[in-house]
Amino acid sequence: MSDEFYRMKRLPPYVIAEVNAMRAAARAGGEDIIDLGMGNPDLPPPPHVIAKLVEVAQKPDAHGYSASKGIPGLRRAQANYYGRRFGVDVDPETEVVVTMGSKEGLASLATAITAPGDVILAPNPSYPIHTFGFIIAGATIRAVPTTPDEHYFESLERAMNFTVPRPSILVVNYPSNPTAEAVDLAFYERLVAWARENKVWIISDLAYSELYYDGNPTPSIMQVKGAKDVAIEFTSLSKTYSMAGWRIGFAVGNKTLIAAMTRVKSYLDYGAFTPIQAAACAALNGPQDIVEQNRKLYHKRRDVMVESFARAGWEIPSPRASMFAWAPLPPALAHLGSLEFSKQLLTHAKVAVAPGVGYGENGEGFVRIAMVENEQRLRQAARNVKKYLASMGVNVPARNAG
Repeated sequence: MSDEFYRMKRLPPYVIAEVNAMRAAARAGGEDIIDLGMGNPDLPPPPHVIAKLVEVAQKPDAHGYSASKGIPGLRRAQANYYGRRFGVDVDPETEVVVTMGSKEGLASLATAITAPGDVILAPNPSYPIHTFGFIIAGATIRAVPTTPDEHYFESLERAMNFTVPRPSILVVNYPSNPTAEAVDLAFYERLVAWARENKVWIISDLAYSELYYDGNPTPSIMQVKGAKDVAIEFTSLSKTYSMAGWRIGFAVGNKTLIAAMTRVKSYLDYGAFTPIQAAACAALNGPQDIVEQNRKLYHKRRDVMVESFARAGWEIPSPRASMFAWAPLPPALAHLGSLEFSKQLLTHAKVAVAPGVGYGENGEGFVRIAMVENEQRLRQAARNVKKYLASMGVNVPARNAG
């Protein structure tokens, strides 16, 4: 009997888990930890969504198996969302499937469409499921950058010219987790043209579609003419409606990919609990003021975080979108590396962040900061960071000393 399991050998230890374990231990010991590590929304879902969950859960016939691909009303609600938000027509029967969060959806799709030895192009740094969903399925990953510039497309061309076998899938994620980079529609237009020419499927993760700032709405790849020929896109209710624990997401797009994913899912699950799906309908179909309210709240948190951390002596680029900031380590402490810096920040400043190396080797030198605490706590985190930096001999410039 062997305990050398094939897929386990392909999964390295989850680096971020080290910091999570330290955070849990500190809190268990009574310490007040300001948690800016996990992207776990601290806001509640809209009241009418919770009311719909309760209403449907009280029905005697609501507790049996649900529909693996999602109840019809929820698929229609997602199609309607694409219509009003992006101006894209979507067939709820053949171009939409409900997932139990984007992670499950991406993993199910990877299982459905990849074979051992297939080469997948995925960003580095990236959210772990973007690579490890395919690694678990037996594929090989070739990294491409996240920066949506000319270098990005040069990397795609090199990958196609010098990789054997030729890559068959490209994963994109904008607004990016963890880097918070965003793109415009022209980027997607060029990407779709490239994919059609090279016969590559595109998997787009648009989980942060509604968390954009400075008046620049995030586009969908589905807005590009011909995108459905080559692309599938994942969205989620987790951040838009603060429903992370409800585990409701969607895949929309190419009928062949949707059908393959639906078929695999039919073997793996019976879909989310029906009352949750009904409540998700209420979120998508009901009043949308909560979406704008959350966007404004995260926007304000972003500004508070960037300003207060700068005064503390840590300059952080202001993110254009998402609920994260991708922060380079303070130059004087860059030698520590992202994991050790994160551990020290937790121990000495009582602030939890996510080490960049947990998102890939190109994440080294950065940490991801989640804007999931209120403004008062963000300012407290900055004060704690300032004390930690001073204890490490980092001189705060006079203009930041206040």
